[in-house]
Amino acid sequence: HCLVVSLDLPVIGQVIEATPQEPYLCVKLELDPAAIGALMLEAPPLTEPELSSGPGLTVGPMTPALRDAVIRLTSLLEAPADIAVLAPLVEREILYRLLTGEQAARLRQIAVAESKLQQVNRAIAWIKRNYRSPFSVEIVAAEARMSPSALHQHFKAVTAMSPLQYQKQLRLQEARRLILARAHDAASAGFQVGYESPSQFSREYSRLFGAPPLRDVARLRGASPLPA
Repeated sequence: HCLVVSLDLPVIGQVIEATPQEPYLCVKLELDPAAIGALMLEAPPLTEPELSSGPGLTVGPMTPALRDAVIRLTSLLEAPADIAVLAPLVEREILYRLLTGEQAARLRQIAVAESKLQQVNRAIAWIKRNYRSPFSVEIVAAEARMSPSALHQHFKAVTAMSPLQYQKQLRLQEARRLILARAHDAASAGFQVGYESPSQFSREYSRLFGAPPLRDVARLRGASPLPA
């Protein structure tokens, strides 16, 4: 299968099965809107209606043709001298396979400047720049060039959360990173990402990650959990 992410989402992933004999392997390819737009002019027209909104993270089948292109791209690691010439050609083929497969409508949304997806992307970019400070949905909607009600509808359709919930996810994940990197203790990490109340920070952190900050970070480091 292949995972297509059409906008920046504050998600957490975990590899649940891997061994030295059967390691977990994946290939990540950045989707270039300009390259997708150029291919759209040459690819066959969509046979299904365009999407107005939908999940920003979807899983689709890895067709034999797509799998073959991905394998050829990774095989270039064994021929470094060929990468500069051949890798762009294979990456273009991979985009073409995606544009002619089940993910076609989602990819086309990435390339269209005023699609609902791109408007939500503008809102996300603004929230990422300002997530430490309180804000109103009206300000974010103006940045996205949408009405507040339309922003809420389409934002939730593609991210499965509201703009304020998205902000909370960013805050808590950044706080977790700061504590894990030993850059801040739990209280100062909360203040750093915009929380004024340590108790609220600890409560919302526990709700998202399943444990208070110190216990959660100790678990991630593989140490004995500390008392809450």
